[in-house]
Amino acid sequence: MNTTIDRRRFSLGGASLVAGLLLQGTAKSQVQAEERSLTEKRLVLLGINALARAPAMNYFADGHRGAALISAHLMCVDNEFDDTAAGRIVELFDRNWAPTKLCKPFPEADPVTDATERVGQALADGRGVLREVGHDAIFAMHAIKAFRMLPASATPERVDGVCQLLRAIKPWRDVRPDDEIQPPPFAAAEAASRFILQEASGAIDRFVGYGQGFAGHMLTFGQSLVELAAMGEVEWAESCRTAFRKYVTVTRMGPQGGDRKIKDHQPSKLRPSDPEYWQKRGDKTLGIGHVFKYPYAYYDLLARAKDPELEHELDAKAWQLF
Repeated sequence: MNTTIDRRRFSLGGASLVAGLLLQGTAKSQVQAEERSLTEKRLVLLGINALARAPAMNYFADGHRGAALISAHLMCVDNEFDDTAAGRIVELFDRNWAPTKLCKPFPEADPVTDATERVGQALADGRGVLREVGHDAIFAMHAIKAFRMLPASATPERVDGVCQLLRAIKPWRDVRPDDEIQPPPFAAAEAASRFILQEASGAIDRFVGYGQGFAGHMLTFGQSLVELAAMGEVEWAESCRTAFRKYVTVTRMGPQGGDRKIKDHQPSKLRPSDPEYWQKRGDKTLGIGHVFKYPYAYYDLLARAKDPELEHELDAKAWQLF
């Protein structure tokens, strides 16, 4: 298990206190309950509930929301976000997704002992097909991460739901991969992270005027494979190698006929690591969660890549992603 998960305990007493203060009229008892839930990885539990319930709802959008909840927790912990930023993130979830059917609890049950194996096999059943921008890998990594962080959550109903979600992901632009595209082994975290970041940097430049979904998903798809390998699940990560090579092939082609043009973000010096970034976001601007997933993958890959020059290059254009 990643030993960084409990670092600062999500800072969490302070973060929850700030969240309570931001919500006018929040009773003291509610703030205390929020503090307990955060230290117990509440966002992770809400996220795995959402991932497991997604196939019975809007599988693609709701799967995003589940992964975003887990990403947000990891982003705050791993990067030691201060209490103001973390508290605002918690507030956004509590105003939007936490109270909904998507995140409601599952019945208590004994956890299964082979959750990772079952999720990994459902992922590997994709057999190298590129599926909806790699979301089968993205969702699988987040589910396995959550089950490891909260072993009691790996109940049969949740594990079955996650496996159904992975099998629901549809083929998308399943081109023949360019023979020259050969990423480093995903277990070689530093080299693989540099490769992914370089591809994301190139995609940002190619897709100006078309939104940054291609670059953002280069980060999330690639990071999910590096993270799976880092958790020791090298087999499941490498089962996606062909699909990832196909995605790199697609992004190197640049915009294609029929791709939708999307207004670019306005330049900004604010980044998700800045408390002001979250303070300035409106209460209903979460979309389907890319605002959490992209920066989590971005910061994680930068930490693994250990390349100051590449980090400087990406920071100069990262406003286009965030």
